[in-house]
Amino acid sequence: MHRRTLILAAGAAALLAAVPGAQAQEAVKVGLILPLTGPFTAIGRQVETGARLYMQQHGDTVAGKKIELIVKDDGGVADATKRTAQELIVNDKVDVLAGFGLTPLALATAPLATQAKVPMVVMAAGTATITEASPFIVRTSFTLPQATEPMADWAAKNGIKKVTTLVSDYGPGIDAEKAFTGVFTKAGGQVESLRVPLANPDFSPFLQKVADAKPDALFVFVPAGQGAQFMKQFVERGFDKSGIKLIGPGDVTDDEVLNNMGDVALGAITTHHYSAAHDSPENKSFVEAFKKASNGTRPNFMGVGGYDGMHLIYEGLKKTNGQGGQALIDAMKGMSWTSPRGPVSIDPQTRDIVQNIYVRKVERKDGELYNVEFATIPNVKDPVKAAKSN
Repeated sequence: MHRRTLILAAGAAALLAAVPGAQAQEAVKVGLILPLTGPFTAIGRQVETGARLYMQQHGDTVAGKKIELIVKDDGGVADATKRTAQELIVNDKVDVLAGFGLTPLALATAPLATQAKVPMVVMAAGTATITEASPFIVRTSFTLPQATEPMADWAAKNGIKKVTTLVSDYGPGIDAEKAFTGVFTKAGGQVESLRVPLANPDFSPFLQKVADAKPDALFVFVPAGQGAQFMKQFVERGFDKSGIKLIGPGDVTDDEVLNNMGDVALGAITTHHYSAAHDSPENKSFVEAFKKASNGTRPNFMGVGGYDGMHLIYEGLKKTNGQGGQALIDAMKGMSWTSPRGPVSIDPQTRDIVQNIYVRKVERKDGELYNVEFATIPNVKDPVKAAKSN
C-alpha cells in the first residue's frame, strides 16, 4: 500500500510539473540576447555589464522570486537572434526577453514575443518603429529621432546653413538622416545626404565627397563602437583643421572610446540622452561602480540602457508580485524613475522611453575627454510616434 501511494504521488507530481503554472514558479528567468562576438561586441559588453551591475547592487530576489539571468550571444546576426529567442522561450521558458543590440535583431524577435506573450525589453536598439512591432516590446534605450531633432534645432539656431549628413545605411541611420533633414530644412538649412554600408565601413571615399561639398557642418551617425574608426579617418583627411564643424547624435563621441580619440574630438557638438559626465549623484555612483565592474571601462549610453532595463524589470515584477506576461507589460507602462541619465518614464501609449536630451560639447575635464552637457531639452518623447498621435 505504502509503495503504491508513493508511485501515485510521484505520478501526480510529474503531471503537475508538466502543467505550466501548476507549481509555484520559483525563479523569474530573463533571457539577455546580445552581440558578444563580431563587429558589435562593444554594444553587447556594455549592456551586459549594466544589467549585471544592477543585479549586483539590488540583489537577485524580487517579490520572493529569484531572478535568473541567461546571457546568450547572437553575434549581431538577426537569424541567430531569432533562433536564440525561440530556444529561450521554448526550452528555458523565460519570462522576459531583453537586450537587442541592433534594430534588425529586435525586429526579428518581435513576432515571437507577441506569439508567446513574453515581455521584450529593448535595451540598445534605436529605430523609432521598434515598439510598434509588438505590443510586448518596451524600450529603455532611446530613439534616433529623439536624439537627433534637438541637434537640427541647435544647428539652425547657431549659424549653420549647409550640412552634409553621413549615416550608416540601416534603420537608425535612416531615422537620423530623416529626423535631422526634416527639422533643419524647415528652418531654412540645406542638406546633402550620404549613406555608408553598416558592415566594415570605409569612410574615406565619403569624406572626400564631404570635402568637395564644403559644408558648414558634417552630421554623422554611426553605431556605438564605430566612432573611433570614423574619427581616425576624419583626422587622416585633415577635417580637424578644415573648419567644418562635427555634429550628430552622441553615438559618434561614444563615452567608452571618446578618451582614446584624442584632440580631434575636442569641440564636437552632439545631442544625446546620456553622458558619463552627467552631473548628478546617481550618475557619479553609477560611473564609479561600472568602472569597478568592468576593469576601468567607462559606461556609455548602452551601459545605462542595460542598467535601466533591469530596473524596469525589477520594478515591474514588484508591482505584479512576480507575475510575467501581459500583467508585467501593463505594470511597466507609465513607470517613472531617476536614472543615472536623469528623470525617465515609459510612455504608456507607445511603451517608449521619455527622457531629457542634452546638448554636449567634447571638452577636456580632469585630464580626460568627456561629453560636457551645456543645455537640456526636458522630457523628450519619440517625435515620430508623437507626430502620429497628433
